[in-house]
Amino acid sequence: MRMKRMAAVAAVAGLAVAMAACGGDSDEGGSGTGATGIVGKAESQKKLVIGVKADQPGLGLQTGSKYEGFDIEIGKIIAKGLGVDEGNIEWKTTVSANREPFIEQGTVDLVVATYTINDERKQKVNFAGPYFVAGQDLLVKADSTLTGPDQLAGKTVCSVSGSTPAKRIQENYPDAKLQQFDAYSKCLPLLEGGQVDAVTTDDIILAGYAAQSQYAGKFKVVGSTFSDEPYGIGLKKNDTTGCEKVNEILKAAAGDGSYKAAWDNTLGASGTPAPELDTTKLTHCGAA
Repeated sequence: MRMKRMAAVAAVAGLAVAMAACGGDSDEGGSGTGATGIVGKAESQKKLVIGVKADQPGLGLQTGSKYEGFDIEIGKIIAKGLGVDEGNIEWKTTVSANREPFIEQGTVDLVVATYTINDERKQKVNFAGPYFVAGQDLLVKADSTLTGPDQLAGKTVCSVSGSTPAKRIQENYPDAKLQQFDAYSKCLPLLEGGQVDAVTTDDIILAGYAAQSQYAGKFKVVGSTFSDEPYGIGLKKNDTTGCEKVNEILKAAAGDGSYKAAWDNTLGASGTPAPELDTTKLTHCGAA
C-alpha cells in the first residue's frame, strides 16, 4: 500500500510539472515573461510576418521579391516600434478575402493591406488605426460619361470578392452587374478592353492604377467618393495589448515625421500632399 501511495504522489507531481510547463507558454507567441500577441513575438523572436497587398501601385506592390508602397512603409514603422529590424520582416501576399483567415489562423501577425475597419470585421479581428481614410470611387475609361455610382444601373462593375467596395455595390446599387476577382489588377485589362464599364475600390488605390505607365491617359478616377474607408492594421481579436502598442507607434510616427516620410516616398510621388494623421480618432482596441 505504501508503494502505491508513493507512486500516486509521484504521478500527481509529474502532472503538475507538465501543466506548469504548458502554462508557461504564451498562447499568442509570447516571450514567456507574460507578454503575448505581437508584442510577445517581437520580444522573443525579433521577427514578424505582415500581410500586405502585392498588386496595388503606391500602396502595396510586389516586384520580384521586393515589396514597396505606403502600406509597406507603415508596416516597417510598426515593426521598428516593436523592436524588429526591417530585414526580419516576412511580407506575405494577402488578398482581400483571406485577410481575416490569415489573422485568425496565425498565418500572419499583422495585416496592413488597405484594410477598412468595419463592425463586421471587428467581430473576427482587432484593429489599430486608422492610419488613413480613403473613399470608394470609380475608375473608368478617359472618355467615359459616368460621373458617379447613381449611373451604374445596367453597367458592369469590376471589384474584388470579399472587399468592402464589392459589398457596397451589391447592397446599395443592385441594378449594377458586379464582376468579382481576387485582385483589382485583373479588372484593369477588362476595363481597357471594354468588357467592364468601371472598376470600383478606394480612390487612392484607383489613382495608383491610373498612374501606371501602361495605362497612362487611358483611365480616370471619377472623383465622386461615396464612402469613408478608414484603413486599419488588423491583428488577432484578443490581442488588445498589441493593438494598443500599434496605436502608440502610430502616434509617435505622426509626431516624429516618419508617417509623412512614408507618404512622401510612395503616394507622394503622385503630387498629393501627405494627409494629417488624426491620432484622436485611433480605435478603442478590443471594442467590437
